[in-house]
Amino acid sequence: MKILRPLFLGLAITAASATYAAGSLDLYQPHEYVYAQGDTLRYRLLEPESLEPGKSYPLVVFLHGAGERGSDNALQLTHGAQMWLNPVNRERYPAYVLMPQCPSDAYWAYTARPEDFTPERMPVDLEPAQITEAVIQLISRLIEDKSVDADRIYLMGLSMGGMATYDLAIRYPELFAAAVPICGTVNPSRLVAAAGVPFRIYHGDADPVVPVEGSREAYRALRVAGADVDLIEFPGVGHGSWNPAFTDPAFFPWLFSQHK
Repeated sequence: MKILRPLFLGLAITAASATYAAGSLDLYQPHEYVYAQGDTLRYRLLEPESLEPGKSYPLVVFLHGAGERGSDNALQLTHGAQMWLNPVNRERYPAYVLMPQCPSDAYWAYTARPEDFTPERMPVDLEPAQITEAVIQLISRLIEDKSVDADRIYLMGLSMGGMATYDLAIRYPELFAAAVPICGTVNPSRLVAAAGVPFRIYHGDADPVVPVEGSREAYRALRVAGADVDLIEFPGVGHGSWNPAFTDPAFFPWLFSQHK
């Protein structure tokens, strides 16, 4: 486990790149996917800046938090979208970036918001949420239709999306080459199923919404299960731990070094 002081600079966002990114969100093309149950999943997709014939590229699946739910197919770009638009990152780490939007009446990974985020009280025996099953269906479609490297599919999410990151890594460990839950939580008893997925976990140790113990217990459980896992805590940081996580200089090199 590592304790990192928050850094608001680095590869992900600088003052110059933030200005660039703010005017470039339209590079995330809006789409709709009608999934097996007949409902619609709205999503944005960023493609690599230059697609070379015959070459395949990683797919990053980014799951937003509860505050970005809706049907406008835009709110999910609030946190995290800009770092993939940084021109340095786009050049060094070309990838597809998928940002789906959870409807207002749904909750990633669960049929309803869990009543208690204490890890031991998080659900254990649960049916898969319809909306996250739709995300899996969409990933399969993108593998078929785009130049996606099926051995380099990276899953990440923050808060509600961090909870779904655990859930999908547990349900589909064969699909994901890496998982990055940020300020998420999960019942640690479930994590043995995800032991084959490399994890990089981020959390602020002063989080008043999702207790940091959720990440600590997940780290301990994954270690016991033999997983490749690291936990990075930010001292004094509250629920918005995605900000220092996105600017961790090791984030991009670690993520894009992962292969199935």
